[in-house]
Amino acid sequence: MTDHPLLVRRGLAKSLICTSLLLASAAATADNPPVPTQIVDLANKVDGVHPGFRAFHAKGIVVEGSFKASAEAAQLSSAALFNGSSIPVTARFSDGSGMPTVPDGSPAMPRGIAIKYHLPGGIDTDMVTNSFKFFPVGTGEDFRDLLQAIVASPSNAAKPTKLEQFFASHPNAPKAIGSLQIPDSFADEEYHGIDAFIFVNKSGKRQAVRYLIVPEKLVHITPEEAAKQPPNFLFDDVAKRIAQKPLVFHLKVQLAEPGDQTKDASQPWPDDRKVVDLGVLTLTKVTPNSPEAEKKLLFLPTSLVAGIELSDDPLPSVRAAAYGVSFGRRSQ
Repeated sequence: MTDHPLLVRRGLAKSLICTSLLLASAAATADNPPVPTQIVDLANKVDGVHPGFRAFHAKGIVVEGSFKASAEAAQLSSAALFNGSSIPVTARFSDGSGMPTVPDGSPAMPRGIAIKYHLPGGIDTDMVTNSFKFFPVGTGEDFRDLLQAIVASPSNAAKPTKLEQFFASHPNAPKAIGSLQIPDSFADEEYHGIDAFIFVNKSGKRQAVRYLIVPEKLVHITPEEAAKQPPNFLFDDVAKRIAQKPLVFHLKVQLAEPGDQTKDASQPWPDDRKVVDLGVLTLTKVTPNSPEAEKKLLFLPTSLVAGIELSDDPLPSVRAAAYGVSFGRRSQ
């Protein structure tokens, strides 16, 4: 069995990233692991340990295609993926649970698409998006505490439960979870970057943005309709659709205005903020032997290129470290 060629040529870079993350994790004591390790440990308590699978978004399918930027994209950022050429991509659709057998129609669960843009010279840059309109919390510590509250709130827990107490002190968390809807297809869902990044153009102008992955049409179904669907209906559907014709999305960004905060992913920007179309994402086929391919893939929201920078939002670094811990465990 041969590895996917794009995965082979980038294997060294991925290995180096994982090694640095795991060494950083190992620097803490066993009794006081770093927050990203605590998050993965708690995710395993919530959804169970499933060897070989991700602690988050365990159930997925890998697809391939290309991205072609709009002229407006190059005005906002000097990043190589916005130069107007056709950029190969590897993407992964997923359910948000850490359970690889979760039914696709489960309510209160985000769906996701992570995208790896393969730039000239063997360089990648990643985007990790999901169907939350905004994230339940704004820091890694609060996400850890949310998972702790879930673990401490079984069905027979005394009222108010730890989770109810957490929601009371973090009112945007239940709002974020309540914003989740069930799509009729991965192809008909809108995905949000959640975190703020900084675009820098050729003139040095800086612009805070949040990503949107927008489908050609947005279609949601009710929980009752979803309950009647087979457990793998989203994955069966995307494989069938992409075999018939490409799946098309528009990559867009919402632009922050002066005074808009960038450090808290649980606080959305106003809906009237300008949205710019950065280009077209065209997905053309399921990757051969997708289950094997996805085991080798690691999508990091901190894997950036010149022209795209981190903001003061702390979550991308926490998420990248947690994904690195998860990758190390599922690769053993």
